[in-house]
Amino acid sequence: MKLIAALLITFVVILTVLTRQDMLDVPESLNITGSTVSKPQLLDRHMKPITITYKNHWNMHDIVRLYEIPEFLQQAFIISEDKRFYDHHGVDWTARLHAVWQNIIAVGKVRGASTISEQTIKMLHPRSRTIWTRWLEGWEAVQLEKRFSKNEILEFYMNQVPYSAQRRGVVQAARYYFDRDLETLNQQEMMTLAVLVRAPSRLDPIKHPEAAESAVERLAVAMNKPTGWAKYNVPNNPNLPNLHHQSIKAAHFAKFIYKKTDQANRNIQTTLDLSLQNSTQKILEQRLQDLKNSNVKNGAVLIVDHKTNEILSWVVAGDSDPEYPGSAIDAVITPRQPGSTLKPLLYTLALENGYTAATLINDSPLSESVGFGQHTYHNYSRIHYGKISLREALGNSLNIPAVKTLQEVGTGRFLKTLHKLGIKSLTNHPDIYGDGLALGNGEITLYELVQAYTTLARHGQYKPLVFSKERATQENRTEENIFTKEATSLIANILSDPQARTREFGSSGLLNFPIQTAVKTGTSNDYRDAWAIGFNYRYTVGVWMGNMDRESMKKITGSAGPAYVLRSVFAELNQHKQTKPLFLSPKLVKATICKETGLTPTTENKCTLFNEWFIPGTEPTANKQMTTKTPVIRIQQPSPNLQMAMDPRIPDHKERFRFSLNQTIDDQKVKWILDDQLLAETSDGNYQWKLQKGAHKLRAEIWQNNQTIETGVVDFLVK
Repeated sequence: MKLIAALLITFVVILTVLTRQDMLDVPESLNITGSTVSKPQLLDRHMKPITITYKNHWNMHDIVRLYEIPEFLQQAFIISEDKRFYDHHGVDWTARLHAVWQNIIAVGKVRGASTISEQTIKMLHPRSRTIWTRWLEGWEAVQLEKRFSKNEILEFYMNQVPYSAQRRGVVQAARYYFDRDLETLNQQEMMTLAVLVRAPSRLDPIKHPEAAESAVERLAVAMNKPTGWAKYNVPNNPNLPNLHHQSIKAAHFAKFIYKKTDQANRNIQTTLDLSLQNSTQKILEQRLQDLKNSNVKNGAVLIVDHKTNEILSWVVAGDSDPEYPGSAIDAVITPRQPGSTLKPLLYTLALENGYTAATLINDSPLSESVGFGQHTYHNYSRIHYGKISLREALGNSLNIPAVKTLQEVGTGRFLKTLHKLGIKSLTNHPDIYGDGLALGNGEITLYELVQAYTTLARHGQYKPLVFSKERATQENRTEENIFTKEATSLIANILSDPQARTREFGSSGLLNFPIQTAVKTGTSNDYRDAWAIGFNYRYTVGVWMGNMDRESMKKITGSAGPAYVLRSVFAELNQHKQTKPLFLSPKLVKATICKETGLTPTTENKCTLFNEWFIPGTEPTANKQMTTKTPVIRIQQPSPNLQMAMDPRIPDHKERFRFSLNQTIDDQKVKWILDDQLLAETSDGNYQWKLQKGAHKLRAEIWQNNQTIETGVVDFLVK
């Protein structure tokens, strides 16, 4: 007996020494605010979470005090996990011995008996699961309860208990499974949260609903036993609640911010409006579904409050197939051809270069050089309207007047202005883009385009877009006046004028918004990109649709696809708002003009009278009629360095090529001089030349206003 007693004492001493040696210190505090952050949490403008930062070891952002957790949920956890929580001192020896006996009878582990305090130690001191570590957790739990109250331990536990999908705590679990806050949960939903912590994977109510429902039923029976909880009258056969995963689709916005900000910050309050984000996402996804048969797979929407230039919504939607190239690409910051959406920026620059809304631009056939070849420009409808006002040229998005305007303004100057507006994707030399820059042959992002349009909406004042409240404060001073209030408000007036767009778009009401809104659409070559962008008194919205693999859509234009989304988004933005019309500079001067000529009407000529706005000093008068832009006369065809080949299928004597000037010449003498020899005289700006092989030099002399005007010399080659 003495030997046995000695051995027993020795065993206890050794066990005590080893236990004390392996036991870890209980923390001084259960406050985890000083823990390392893997990623900061992003919050929307109303402090609602956008990201939950599940990469962190602890739940650091969705912590609630114990008194904020419904009493029923607290008691459901205690009944489910630790019935004698308020009676033991860290270890429930009765439950542990009962568990050991059950495991022996079953010849294996069928249940554990960890108290809430022991589970808390398990979270604080992660270890591999062995009998020895269970022993250590028990003694550490005793130390834990000596340092902290039961309520402190329960509060920490319910905020940090792990669930599936890296969620921690009852707040994140409630949002993940039910998309609701704690105070809105019913009894069945609370019991579901309580039983899930036992085995989040095995009892997953989505993958294993029968197992989860059975566990909830057992908990309901336990809560109705005479242990103090029967006052809740829990149904013994509760139905498993409807499950709904929270789905906040702002991953691309979050990724953009993480690249732009210091990730040492714990919380970042962004400018995003989560409610608007979700409603816009639904609008875009529905439109993409409607256009599925037209081979439209991707889309993006960017919404900005241009009073502050804060981003309110950053939506990307499209094909969810992980093997599809566009599923993981952020369409908001991916460069694409903008089509006609750059035209308003071009015409704004033209207005500041002497143009007016009544300036007549000749919408006639146009061919220009591209490399050693020649490109013929067309309007979308293939119709030419002759001399047409800038208002109608922009309203109808005509290509040829835009190209001619760019030729007057200068490609280099326009490109420099686009750079000032924050469009940095256009990195090539102006000569690379050429006249096609007016029609969107370069690639820019939706982000850049919306940012540029906010300058129009802000009356010519450029300010970078901002995405966080802190950044908004820092960048309040980053402002630059690019255009005048008069020019930008006049462009806005044109873009919101339904009558200005009737020639090409008809009288359809799709682009005629209930609240005055400046709207522009655009379509790139081969229907690869479709755009719609607009702004009203407060908001600027841009929409893009297409395919990220650059596959063409089936004839989807800006007005056939994105325009519907744009209209729906503005309806959402204007709902329950005190709206107002677009700003119109009080300095603008209204004058009555002859629509056909752009001139002041006279008694001699009958014409259609039209009221037009003018920047002061540009309005037509009896003595000053500065409304018709006459470009410098030059040879338009052949273009410089053009190379042509004679067609062997056509007899040589029948092959002709048309020489032409860049503007109409009526009843005036034009001399065509080829290779320093007078070739012919015509009374207009055209001549049908019989092709001759070789290198040639062509120039023209025009007798105009009692003087001779000479064009430059054009070199070209016929093979």
